[in-house]
Amino acid sequence: MIIEAAREEFAENGYDGARTDRIATRTGMSKGVLYHYFSSKDDLFVAVLEDIYQELRSQNEALVLAEFEPEAGIRELIAHTYQYFVDHPEFIVLVNSENLMKAQHLERSESIRSMFTPLSRRLSELISRGQEQGIFRSNVDVVELYVSIVGLGYFFLANRWTLGVVFNRDLLGKGAEEVRLQHMTEMVLDYLRNVKSLDGKE
Repeated sequence: MIIEAAREEFAENGYDGARTDRIATRTGMSKGVLYHYFSSKDDLFVAVLEDIYQELRSQNEALVLAEFEPEAGIRELIAHTYQYFVDHPEFIVLVNSENLMKAQHLERSESIRSMFTPLSRRLSELISRGQEQGIFRSNVDVVELYVSIVGLGYFFLANRWTLGVVFNRDLLGKGAEEVRLQHMTEMVLDYLRNVKSLDGKE
């Protein structure tokens, strides 16, 4: 209950604007009781960040990549990751806030660095299967690949209001999210497909 209330408060007001007394009010408990569980606003924000990253990890773990053929698995991973951002816009707000503070709260987390190790391993296995079948290129950095998958969706969803004005296009209208998903999926797959790289390797 505390984490959920804090998540809403930080998402609505950002880190600087969030107030622990409002979080306490949302939970129906006193501020003193709140501080019994979390000694500071910083500690509470760390817990909120861990919670949203754990939620994203769980979303991805629900997708059993080993059950898919390589290209289908990549499509499903992209769709799952993107849909999480669509369904949870607070993730973008909270992570943006933390980036403005240069990840000073995530640096304190004991769990966050190992949280995505299972996904990296399963993605590596999927890529390896695609390479063995000759459909994926050989020189794939799995971390860079996942950062690109996240970035292609995250940037669009975080900036579509300004991008819509700049390019005079309705990026909030019906179908805009689906168009973006299709575009980013094809971009990632075009990168992965087995063509000669710039250094001449397959």
